[in-house]
Amino acid sequence: MLQKTTLSFLKELKKNNTKEWFYTNRKKYEAAKADFSILSNSVIQALGKKDPFIASLQAKDCTFRINRDVRFSKNKDPYKTNMGMYLSRGGKKSVFSGYYFHVEPGGNSFMGGGLYMPEPDVIKKVRQEIDYNWEEFNKIISQKKFKATYGNLQREEGMVLSREPKGYEKDNPAIEYIKLKSWVATAPVTDQLLTSDHLVKEIVGAFETLQPMIEFLNKALEE
Repeated sequence: MLQKTTLSFLKELKKNNTKEWFYTNRKKYEAAKADFSILSNSVIQALGKKDPFIASLQAKDCTFRINRDVRFSKNKDPYKTNMGMYLSRGGKKSVFSGYYFHVEPGGNSFMGGGLYMPEPDVIKKVRQEIDYNWEEFNKIISQKKFKATYGNLQREEGMVLSREPKGYEKDNPAIEYIKLKSWVATAPVTDQLLTSDHLVKEIVGAFETLQPMIEFLNKALEE
C-alpha cells in the first residue's frame, strides 16, 4: 500500500506548485519518494516471478523525477503532481514495451502499459507484426480477463490515424489496430485502493493480464 501522507503530499503540491513551497516541504517529498520506491520494489519482486525481464530491475531504474521539463511547455509549473513507475526490459528509457503505474490522487490514478508514441521505425514493426499475426493479437486482446480489466486499447486524440497507413487496405481485418500510433491499455485505480493492503496484488494481477500483449509487442521489436 501507499501511505496516506504520500497522497497528501501530492494533493498539497498540486495546490502549491512552486519552488519555494517545495523547498520548505522537501522532507515530505523525500518521505513520499521513499514510500513509492518501496511500492515499486514490491511490484518488481512479485511481477519478476512471472516476467523474468522485470526481475533484475530496481525502483531507481523505473521511477521518474518529479521535476518537469518546462522548456517546450506552456505549463510552467516546476513539478509533476503525480508519481509513476515504468517496468520495462532495460528500464524506463528502454524502447521495449512495458508496464506502467500512475499515482495521482483525485481519481486520476491508473495502471496498464504497452507502447506509447514510439519512434516511426518501431510503429512500422508493430503494424507489420499485427498484420502478419492478427489472429494471435486478436486472441490476446479478446481474452475475457483482458477485456474485463482494460476493455480495449486506448484511442485518445493523437493516438490513431484518421485513415489506413500506406501499404494497408481498408478491409484488412486488423486495420483498426494497424491505424494506431500507440498500443496502450489502461485501467483506473481508485484513491481507496492506493492505501489498501491489496494494492500490490491488484497491480501485479493487472500487469500479468497485460503480459501477453507486452510480449507480442516486444517480439515485433526483437525482429
